[in-house]
Amino acid sequence: MLKLSRTTLGVGFAVTLALASGASFAADFADTRAAAQQADASGQSSLGLMYEFGDGVPQDYAEAAKWYRLAAELGDAGGQFNLGVMYYNGNGVPQDYVRAHTWFNLAASRGNANGSKNRDMVAKLMTPAQIAEAQRMAREWKPKPE
Repeated sequence: MLKLSRTTLGVGFAVTLALASGASFAADFADTRAAAQQADASGQSSLGLMYEFGDGVPQDYAEAAKWYRLAAELGDAGGQFNLGVMYYNGNGVPQDYVRAHTWFNLAASRGNANGSKNRDMVAKLMTPAQIAEAQRMAREWKPKPE
């Protein structure tokens, strides 16, 4: 299996760096959850990271995917990228390269450089028909209103 780049831009990037350095977000969980529940996309992405990596909360891939999806649907590049990783790996969602490609493509279109790298890597595992389907899904995607 290809190794995907995991760095994200924006808030997700900062959270990923903090996780790598061993920082704990347990004290911020209540604030992060409150922001996420108020349809704050960066809060939703951050909460997804907390659940994905079990930082301050029990690790729960399905819960991480839920929060990434909410952020992604608002147009958050970090949420889109991270949801793509979840689909690529099959963590919290069924493994689905078409959906992974779609979310990586959308993240790339919002400036996430690793989105384009991962989109191109997952494309190597897909048929031309699957790539065409993923591209169609990305073209037709519209952000949900807040």
